[in-house]
Amino acid sequence: MKQKVIYLIVIASLIGSASYLMAEEDEHKHDDSDMHSGFTMSEDDHDHDKKASTDEHRHDDGHEAHKDETNADHSDHDDHGAEGQDDHSDHGGHDDHGDGTATLDEIQLKTAGIRVEPLRWQTVSNSLSAPGEVLFNAYQSKKITPRISAQVIKRHKRLSDEVKKGQVLVSLSSVEMAQAQGDLIVADREWQRVKKLGKKVVSERRYIEGQIARQQAYAKVSAFGMTKSQIKQLLKTGDPAKAVGRFNLVATQYGTITSDDFVEGEIVEPGQVLFEIADESTMWVEARLTPHAAHDVKPGSEAVVTVSGHRLPAKVIQVHHKLDESTRTIAVRLEVENVDDELHPGQFVQAQINTGGDTKALAVPTEAVLRNLDGDWVVLVEEEPGKFKPREIDVQGQPGKLIQINGIEAGTRVVTKGAFFVQSEIAKSGFEVHNH
Repeated sequence: MKQKVIYLIVIASLIGSASYLMAEEDEHKHDDSDMHSGFTMSEDDHDHDKKASTDEHRHDDGHEAHKDETNADHSDHDDHGAEGQDDHSDHGGHDDHGDGTATLDEIQLKTAGIRVEPLRWQTVSNSLSAPGEVLFNAYQSKKITPRISAQVIKRHKRLSDEVKKGQVLVSLSSVEMAQAQGDLIVADREWQRVKKLGKKVVSERRYIEGQIARQQAYAKVSAFGMTKSQIKQLLKTGDPAKAVGRFNLVATQYGTITSDDFVEGEIVEPGQVLFEIADESTMWVEARLTPHAAHDVKPGSEAVVTVSGHRLPAKVIQVHHKLDESTRTIAVRLEVENVDDELHPGQFVQAQINTGGDTKALAVPTEAVLRNLDGDWVVLVEEEPGKFKPREIDVQGQPGKLIQINGIEAGTRVVTKGAFFVQSEIAKSGFEVHNH
């Protein structure tokens, strides 16, 4: 028992000693750790300072490099500007286009057919120009229509056929015509019998009644559409079997068939247009003028109609007195000889109408006058040989072959032919200047 107590005491002592030693060792490790931590922080601070110094050095180097690149870019830009100036100065023919001029050499002038002449006083006819439309001459046109209800039996002429007066166009058949033809045959026979007997044999009343009955029957078939030759042929035969109601419509004038809107077998009504015939040897041109301009135009005035580059003589035959409600213009009717069948209804033409008298004025060909981008009238003036510049002018009167101008002195050299080409060169050079 005693030994057990001693054994327990020894074990407790050993355990206490071990615990003390372990505590001492932990305290020592903690001190070492604190010292090591302090040393590590000092190294981090050193590294941070070193890194900041390096970054600052690199920033300074980058700034210097950027300055060098910027200076190099500016130098390149200056070189490019100088090169551009050299290119522009070397660009042939455009050295003075910035001020709205064009310079052309002799080869260009000859190739484009440019003609330059001094502005001079010329004799100009007082005239005005207006657009016009070609129409059929209504006084030389006819419409062929039936006067009674009838059926189309046969067509004898077609669209575009040229016909002469009296030629058969179409054959018709009508119940009303058959009745009228029968009445005419009866009345004619009775009249021939009474006339042969004479007034001494028959009473005067019967004589007159027979004559009137025949005349009325004749007038009826004539009114229904039979021609004199057709009626004569019917009466010559005197055959009642011929009173079948068949008759022909014929051309009432020379001309060309311009319409034939029907078909065989169709029932046509009174007044329905079967054919239109027009004599196209003369045509009308209806020009539209403002009331102010139309006031100077008189019937009988000479005129010229231009179609497809050809000039045809014309004459004013009528001036309307009523304004068109939509255009607020007055129609002036011209009569034109249709030479070589050049004019056709619906064509648009240009009419030049003489208003009377001649005038001395500064004038140029119509093609020499152009409009600029602002819509103002200009001519192209030659400032020095081969150098052209537009000059604004005022236009007087209506343009014809020549046009009167103001705002420029006599003797000034202007482009009278090829002005459009020169104007396009000015416009093209101006565009190139803006794109340098």
